[in-house]
Amino acid sequence: MNLLTYEQALGSEDGCREEYLMYEGLRNTWAGQPLVRKNMLIDGKWVAASDQATLSCLDPYSEQEWAEVPVATVSDVDHAVSSARRAFDSGIWSNAPPAARFAALRRLGQLIEDNVEALALAQVRENGKLMTEMVPSTRAVASDSHFFGALGEMTHGYTVEPSIPNFTAYTRREPIGVVAAITPWNNPLVLLGWKLFPALAAGNTIVIKPSEVTPVSTLMLGELIEKAGIPAGVVNIITGAGATGQALVQHPDVDKIAFTGSTQTGVAIAKIAAERQARVSLELGGKSPNIVFNDANLSSAINGVIGGIFAAAGQACNAGSRVLVQRGVYNEFLERLSQRANAFRMGDPLAADTEIGPLSSRAQMAKVTSYFDIARGENLNLAAGGVRLDRPGLFVSPTVYADPPKASRLVREEIFGPVAMVMPFDDEQEAVTLANDTIFGLASGVWTQNLSLAHRMIKKIRAGTVWVNTYRMGGHVIPFGGFKASGVGREMGLHALDQYTESKSVWINTDAQS
Repeated sequence: MNLLTYEQALGSEDGCREEYLMYEGLRNTWAGQPLVRKNMLIDGKWVAASDQATLSCLDPYSEQEWAEVPVATVSDVDHAVSSARRAFDSGIWSNAPPAARFAALRRLGQLIEDNVEALALAQVRENGKLMTEMVPSTRAVASDSHFFGALGEMTHGYTVEPSIPNFTAYTRREPIGVVAAITPWNNPLVLLGWKLFPALAAGNTIVIKPSEVTPVSTLMLGELIEKAGIPAGVVNIITGAGATGQALVQHPDVDKIAFTGSTQTGVAIAKIAAERQARVSLELGGKSPNIVFNDANLSSAINGVIGGIFAAAGQACNAGSRVLVQRGVYNEFLERLSQRANAFRMGDPLAADTEIGPLSSRAQMAKVTSYFDIARGENLNLAAGGVRLDRPGLFVSPTVYADPPKASRLVREEIFGPVAMVMPFDDEQEAVTLANDTIFGLASGVWTQNLSLAHRMIKKIRAGTVWVNTYRMGGHVIPFGGFKASGVGREMGLHALDQYTESKSVWINTDAQS
């Protein structure tokens, strides 16, 4: 089966293998090629690091280095932020008519559409996600550019009639200034687009720092940004690891930080931002419940649970990693899910029939397999998987644990891998209690044919998204974000530009005497 991801919702998932057969021979073409070398984009120029330092990118399927990018120094970060500040203060972008910004984003969207294949292939080499996932999700990036460009033309405040005579009042939405966008490795261009396009549509300038695991696709997007005619300095891209990101977050000229990543890092960023009152939006971790009631269509629910936790090898913040199943169907569900987990085709992410690819990095491999060790130490009931595969590439088996105790670390902590914790419940109230028994609140799923039950669960679950009889669907017209430790603010949706604008209140005395 094709494991649908929510990033594909704006693309067309037609299930046609033929579209992807052409990519399977690329491994032979790549073999023996020199490293792809990219520079950073600062102030409209492509530059190396000031000290010439570089880092290498690893293909998680072949475990071979394939690309090299600079490691930005503190002075490079300052150069990028200063460039963004000059561009913002000049008004070349912030004061441009919204229609002009829309035209540029429309051109950029078309360029992304024209280069979908190259951008998708770069992401496959970076993080091992399937080509069958990355093509439609990259098409969705193009759609997002069009959408937010058009939305920027409709940014508006509101007018009120004050109770005070001879006064009128209204509000304006104005760009915040210099935005720092720090993006993760699990879906680099989709999650960058959620920040980049509304920030630009609102009139901000931006400095982007992609994950050190997946910098190449972002730099390729930078080349398209240049071609789209977006002025120099409006978009800057720096590369590097944690020290580079820290220098960007700490820079006093950054007005807003937009971050997607772990809750631990998000908390650290929020503390730094609070010291100088920088604005933040944080899309963080999750430990999302996927709740199956006795009356659910069991086949649909199993498919939804599989897509929720095994798509993208479980490397998604909204993964439905806690599977709560009502006791009447628990045994059958567990057996069928475990059988499916054992039967997945794992292999080259370029191959059209591959269902699950490798983990994205050696660090992620070490993290996921450490939880297998923890599970053995906790004597958890292993129903499927639980091992690193004895084959080349960063592969772990799709894993299912049955009826773990609520205190288990695998139940409490975000693993970010293809690991499902299947837990029974007896009634609606227990399902709600288990669902909300987490520090996180990003997403959730409910599977039932009882419409009243579904609406009650929607109200009671503390999560930013509730899916009913589906999982991981989404699109740019509806917001995404979390409750509790899953983040601050929302991305996407009709109000996404609010995250990248300040509201200015205006009072006018209409009876002033000259």
